[in-house]
Order: sequence, then structure tokens, then C-alpha cells
Amino acid sequence: MSDAHKSDLLLVTVTLLAAISWMFSKEAVLLMPPLLFMAVRFLIAGGFLAIIAWRPLSRLSRDQLKRGVGVGLVFGVAMSFWVMGLFHGTSMGEGAFLTSLGVLIVPVIARLAFKEIQPASTWLAIPVAVAGLALLSLRHGFQPEPGQIFFVAAATIFALYFTLNTRAANQRTAVDRQGKTIEKHRIPALPLTAIALVTVGLVTLVESLVLEPWQPTFSSPPPLLIWWVLASAIVGTAGRFLVQTYAQSLATHSHGAVILVLEPVWVSLFAAGWFGETMTPVQLAGCGLIFTALIVNRWGALSKALRASFRKRQTG
Repeated sequence: MSDAHKSDLLLVTVTLLAAISWMFSKEAVLLMPPLLFMAVRFLIAGGFLAIIAWRPLSRLSRDQLKRGVGVGLVFGVAMSFWVMGLFHGTSMGEGAFLTSLGVLIVPVIARLAFKEIQPASTWLAIPVAVAGLALLSLRHGFQPEPGQIFFVAAATIFALYFTLNTRAANQRTAVDRQGKTIEKHRIPALPLTAIALVTVGLVTLVESLVLEPWQPTFSSPPPLLIWWVLASAIVGTAGRFLVQTYAQSLATHSHGAVILVLEPVWVSLFAAGWFGETMTPVQLAGCGLIFTALIVNRWGALSKALRASFRKRQTG
């Protein structure tokens, strides 16, 4: 099996781990305050990865550490909105599709904030996604649920996080305040992920200290709670990022850009099987439009991968 095929299979595994993590997280927030859950989950996951990445972490410069923490701060705010959406939301499948809107918002932020030119497929995908969002929210007039608002806010901030994370993980040049061109060294994927996850844990810990009661959770924790938290931290967070990082290192050209859009589909299927969730035909149509927008947005990567695969078969 080629490295590209291994990468594709591992990325399918990543989408499954991500979807399973939604189930673990939902079970956990039913038993403890949501922000406290995020703090414990990400501190465990980030600490686990920090131990693995200890040597590369110790070699980072002050500027690299600063940029890594900045990425984590934005990620922490996004995850705070996400977990509140999960806590207040009535449908995890719907929430997963709403969160996936972040993929479509990334090019918009990259264009507005960093003047990056985007392909035409991006601008074709956005109105399709907006139509899908409308079908999810326009029930008896414009009456979005609190969970939907939290998920859409999370998707928007996730888009900023994705953009900053990409810039931090790649070598680039920048202009400082004196007009001098300086080199911004890339932050390796593993230490960058560890820094970001620990920072998310600290951000949500502070939020939880201010906003949530802790005593009920620690005075009489339900027996299953520890398992949901550990499963979410190790399998759904640390495990997922480790597998994804390894998969992306195997091949520069794979179907990964399209495979990752499978996550909301898996979440919907698992939510139906695990929690017995159902969607109305209008909701299903809205999710379908959002999924279509994701495919349109990534059509360039998909068509390129298909052409490369076809050429390889012809030459083979």
C-alpha cells in the first residue's frame, strides 16, 4: 500500500475519532459543567502531547512560543462556544454541520485579514452554505436556537484559528513595525498542537472558575464521568491529533482535504444510533446543502487528486 493510500485511510480514521469524540463529549457535559469538562479534557490531552514533544518544545524560540500560545487562545475561545453549543443544542448532527461551516469561512478571513487570493469555488460554495443554514434556522420565521447560535459563532472563530494555525505551522516572511523583513520560523506540528491544547485547557479553566460551580462535580462524581473525560481527552483529542499529524506527514497529495468533510456525516449517523436523534426533512435538506458547499469549496483539491490517481493508473 502506498503512503498516499495509507494517509487517506488514516484520515478516515481521524474523522471517525472526531465523530466518536462528539459522543463522549455529549455524555460528559450531561454529567458536569461544560467549560470545566473542556478544561480537564484539554489539559489532559495537551499534557500528554507535551510529554511526547518535550524535546522539540524545549528548542522553540520565544517568538515561536508566543505565536503558539496566540493560536491556542483563539482555539480556546472557539472551543468554549463549541461546548456551549453542544450543551444547549438539540441535535448533534445539525451542530456538526454548522461547525463545519468554519471550513468555508477560512478563505473569507484569509482574504479579508491577510489579502490571500481564493479560488472561485470558495465564493460559489458560500451562498450554498448560507442556504443550508437558512433551512436549519428559518422555522416559523427566523428563530435560531441558542445551540445553533453557539455553533455558528464557534465555526467563525474556528476559521480564524485554522488560518493562524496554518501560518504558525509554515515558514514565512513578515514585515515588522520598522518596515524590516523578518523570517518567521515554522512551529513543528507536534509542539504547536501541544501548546494549543494546553492553552485551550487554561482558557476554559479560567472561564469555568468564573462562571460555573465545581462542588457538585467533585463532591459526588458519577462513576462513568471519569471514563467519558479520559476517552474524550486521550482518544478524541490527543489520539485524533497524533493520527492526523502522522497521516498528513505521509503524503503531500492525497484526498485528505475532502475526506475530512466526512466528520459531520459520521456525527449524524452516530448520534442517530447512540442517542436516537432524528432530523426533519427540512433539517436534512439544510445539512445536505452545507455538505454540498463543503464539496464545492474543496473541489479543486478533489479534482486534482482524482486526476493524479487516474494518471497513475494509466502509467501503471
